[in-house]
Amino acid sequence: MGRLFGRGDKDAPPEDTREPDYNDNDFQKQDLYRKGLNHMSNEKFLDAIRSFDLALRLDSQYVDAWIKRGYANFHLGEYSVSIASYDRALQTDVNNAEAWNLKGLAYYKMKNYEKAIECCEKAIDINPNDGMSWYNKACYLTLSGKIDEGLDALKRSIEIDIQNARKAVRDRDFESARAEEGFRRIVEVVVLESIRQGYDYVGKIVWVTGMDKVEIEDALMRLSMKGLVIPVARKNFTGKDEYYELPKEIADKIGVTKRTGLFSSRQISAPMQQLKDIKEVLGQARESIEKGDLVSTLQYFDELVSPAKHGSAMMEQFFDAHRDIRLYKIRLQDKGQEYLNAHKSDLIDLVTRINHSIGAGVASRPPAKD
Repeated sequence: MGRLFGRGDKDAPPEDTREPDYNDNDFQKQDLYRKGLNHMSNEKFLDAIRSFDLALRLDSQYVDAWIKRGYANFHLGEYSVSIASYDRALQTDVNNAEAWNLKGLAYYKMKNYEKAIECCEKAIDINPNDGMSWYNKACYLTLSGKIDEGLDALKRSIEIDIQNARKAVRDRDFESARAEEGFRRIVEVVVLESIRQGYDYVGKIVWVTGMDKVEIEDALMRLSMKGLVIPVARKNFTGKDEYYELPKEIADKIGVTKRTGLFSSRQISAPMQQLKDIKEVLGQARESIEKGDLVSTLQYFDELVSPAKHGSAMMEQFFDAHRDIRLYKIRLQDKGQEYLNAHKSDLIDLVTRINHSIGAGVASRPPAKD
């Protein structure tokens, strides 16, 4: 039986002698790429690879297709094949941070931690604000026995994205670092933030963080000794339960959430005085930016993002602004005076917008009752 629509088949359509249209070609490869993504979302990785291969026949330098092909092979446990796909992507775009990071992940699965670290460092050189690359580097360093360096990388990833703290406390890759003081402080931060969000019983903290009960109880004991949390006994039908709350002076500064159940909550926003304090810091930050004073700008940005100062209130009420300031702070630390001079107008626009938002919020609040 002859091939359907093959050469010599009488039912075949007339051969198309036109020059290939670039736009048609481009549309076809993108359509195949999207089909590959759909297959991946349905965990049909072999079908995904076929779609990416067809797209790559149309354009052998299609970087995104090489990366996703590699990731599909990764999910099939074909790590060497996955690395080969990432290398093809990097031949075309050597500064592709995603390809370097995913290549590191494949080496990690092969337990080649030194190669994995090298790949993460390449990704970080390209994008110093990629929290996931910092987090992965922290894992690989810890697994290779370089615990202090691993904790430094983990702290940097948490500066970029606070969610990495909660991820780290239940990540087995940090098992060998759990006894280190630096890691225990990260656990304390996660427990403290859980209490601030209204998860005030040990059982609730276990549920929301996925941490071990003993580890949480140890962190609570240390936080209590430091005066950062207060244990309180509450009567119930069977006797007494112990829950934890923040000292009033800390709660007044950072705001808290009260929960009537595990899923329902009532947000208590930051006090009026703290909003006024934040406005003052923003004004000082603007002046330092206008003067080109790098040291003062970093100091004021630190006040706005640090959980010990105004960071928690900023995150709760101005989440996007908190993220932007945090990222600008990291870039200023990395690139220094030159970056400040080149981005003055952007930085001034940012702090001005936040100031206006706070001003509108303060104006809309009813006056406090005596």
